[in-house]
Order: sequence, then C-alpha cells, then structure tokens
Amino acid sequence: MAWLHRRIAALSPGCRLWFVSGRNDEGKIVSNPSVGYGSHTRRYADGEVREYYRVGMSGNTAGVSVYLMGIEDKTYLPKTYAGRLGKAKVTGYCITFRSLKNVDVPRLEEAIAVHLNVGSTPRHP
Repeated sequence: MAWLHRRIAALSPGCRLWFVSGRNDEGKIVSNPSVGYGSHTRRYADGEVREYYRVGMSGNTAGVSVYLMGIEDKTYLPKTYAGRLGKAKVTGYCITFRSLKNVDVPRLEEAIAVHLNVGSTPRHP
C-alpha cells in the first residue's frame, strides 16, 4: 500500500490528501479506514452535498481496494478495465485485488490517472 500511495500521489502532485477513519459522527465504524486523493463534490442519497476524495485506497480482508469516486456511468470501469487488470474485481467505482503482483500495474495506474485528471464531474473516454 505504501508503494501505491507514492504512485497515486506522484500522478497528481499537490492534490488534496484525505485521511478517513471509517467512523461516523457517533464514533461507530461504518467503513474501512482509507486514504483519499484529490476532491470532487459528492451528492448523497438524502440530498446532502459534500466534498469528498476523487480516488481512495483502503486495505481490507480482500486485499486492497482502489475507489474511483463520482463516475456516473457505473458500467465504465467494468467495460474498460475488467479483464485488463489481471486478478482484480472491478465494479462501478472500485478495483479490488489481493496484491500488486496480481494486477497489471500500468493498467491500474492508467485507470487512476484518467480519473485524477478529469474535471469536477468525471467524464471518461
């Protein structure tokens, strides 16, 4: 994870860093702790709007998850990267893998770089 952190930070030097504990306002654990990079405006189901990270990374029982937040087309990541990343699970906004040795690192970096370099609303090719 340290290597991946350095690579993500290098892809977007000077981007905002986020450190998310995974706890809600009451102190309850609601998600895994994560590190985030960049920012975008996020709209929640209850209508609340908040700034949040654009790309996040979290260690969990499945290995490492890389979150690409704010993608409107939930088929984009699976269509573009599933089958090209090696042993990785690709969902509408998340790429999960056991270890970097299991993934095609240049393709993973491509997905992250494309997402970090878009405007406030991700529009992917």
